[in-house]
Amino acid sequence: VGTEMATVEVEGIPFPQEITVSKPLSLLAHGITDIEIHFLQIKYNAIGVYLEKDNVLGHLESWKGKKAEELVQDDGFFQALVSAPVEKLFRIVVIKEIKGSQYGVQLESSVRDRLVSVDKYEDEEEESLEKVTEFFQSKYFKPNSVLTFHFPNTPGIAEISFVTEGKGEAKLTVENKNVAEMIQKWYLGGESAVSPTTVKSLADQFAALLSA
Repeated sequence: VGTEMATVEVEGIPFPQEITVSKPLSLLAHGITDIEIHFLQIKYNAIGVYLEKDNVLGHLESWKGKKAEELVQDDGFFQALVSAPVEKLFRIVVIKEIKGSQYGVQLESSVRDRLVSVDKYEDEEEESLEKVTEFFQSKYFKPNSVLTFHFPNTPGIAEISFVTEGKGEAKLTVENKNVAEMIQKWYLGGESAVSPTTVKSLADQFAALLSA
């Protein structure tokens, strides 16, 4: 197999340890989104969070020496992670199929609630969010479909891409700083994020990296 890229398995789904968009990004956290119904855990998506490792560590210097348990509860830490001016990428792989519209509605209501709570929900944000909801409306999340959120170094942009078996890649660029930030917060927002396992993984990883 030669130089095959090392991968990390999340629920049996391989995530490469590095993805290069404009520069190499390292897999710094992973987790799942799930829901419990009648004591049954239903897993929907596996998540990998990729960041520019060295630059992001420089940006989080103030948290050096903190334990994972402290970081998990520290909203300031996750806010600093979201606002860090580094390239980020979220790779989301579907485990259980759902309609894209269901995912879109969850994303939209979470982003809208976050914007409303900080008084940043204006016409531009509404318009931008409508495009996101529309993008997911016609999609079908089959198992192993891959959804990517890419946040370039330029703040204020989110590039969304969706690939599923038998269809070409679908893409959308969100050019609204507030919406792009709140999409990041949906996955990186500490206690209010959609995936507690991903948040715990971020805290574990950064506690280790920042004390190294």
